[in-house]
Amino acid sequence: MVTENESRLARLRRRRPGIDHLIRAFDAFTERYGNHFAASITYFSVLSLFPLTLIAFAVLGFVLADQPATLDQVRSSVIAAAPTNLHGLLDDLVKTAIDERGKVGVIGLLTAAYTGLGWMSNLRDALTAQWGHKLVPPPFLRGIVVDLLSLLGLGLAIGVSFGLSALGGGLADTLLDAIGLGGYGWAKVVLIVVTTVLSIGANWLVFLWVIARLPRRPVGVRSAVRGALAAAIGFEILKWVGTLYLNVVLGGPLGSLIGPIIGLLVFANLVSRFLLFITAWTATAAENMTTEPPVAPGPALIQPVLEVSRAPRLREAVGLVGLGALLGLAFRGRRRS
Repeated sequence: MVTENESRLARLRRRRPGIDHLIRAFDAFTERYGNHFAASITYFSVLSLFPLTLIAFAVLGFVLADQPATLDQVRSSVIAAAPTNLHGLLDDLVKTAIDERGKVGVIGLLTAAYTGLGWMSNLRDALTAQWGHKLVPPPFLRGIVVDLLSLLGLGLAIGVSFGLSALGGGLADTLLDAIGLGGYGWAKVVLIVVTTVLSIGANWLVFLWVIARLPRRPVGVRSAVRGALAAAIGFEILKWVGTLYLNVVLGGPLGSLIGPIIGLLVFANLVSRFLLFITAWTATAAENMTTEPPVAPGPALIQPVLEVSRAPRLREAVGLVGLGALLGLAFRGRRRS
């Protein structure tokens, strides 16, 4: 029933269930501190890059120890991609990481485990909050083991997703040349389409697991199917936008200095906010809108209260007797009159 005081937004929400769902999701995302959790996830994401870089170069040092020419080519390619004023510092860091690959690998692994566990713990707490569940911390040792296994599984899945995107992007020509189809335009189009579809499928499985199983209190997989599909498509778009941004920004001298850092921060924050908003959107779907039962009150405690009044003191008793006598004389005189 339409009333005179009903706002235009209220009428729109009543007529358009999809818009009403988006507004509910935005309200839930805001009330459940989605932006704050996204900032925390972004911080640990960037913090984890340094130890992961150390591990990567240590692994390269072990794998390519017998191929110094290839190792030097990889090192030169990495250094050339960095800003010019950082080439000397980065060259020293890479050389040290390769020469001291045993120590660097151990230090990087321990540091990556610490920062990665912090990242995973914040991610799981954020997802739990967006589902509207209470944040009940798990037992210490069990929480570390579960977070570590979740981190390894999620890292592997994200690596597969980015690998498929790379096959459809910069590595497409190299792959086609390797199989003898480098000169055919249709082959490149087919490869890009196939790898994009496979990447979206891999992203869908990743986000389905993230949205439904990473919260501290797991939810039903069926309730997260649509949200995971929206997250998979959106994540593929974000990767494309991020690649385009880096290609544009890194063109100038100032961009080559701050572009990678700012781009990384922006991309990590966008992905974090997007993931948490999709989770809030999934949690506020009509089939998932469950109200928590009210908390039962505690048992009633009935205690009889016995108040003991003290006896009047001597001066009080004399005063009361005198007052009674005066009232009696006054009342008696009034009756005689």
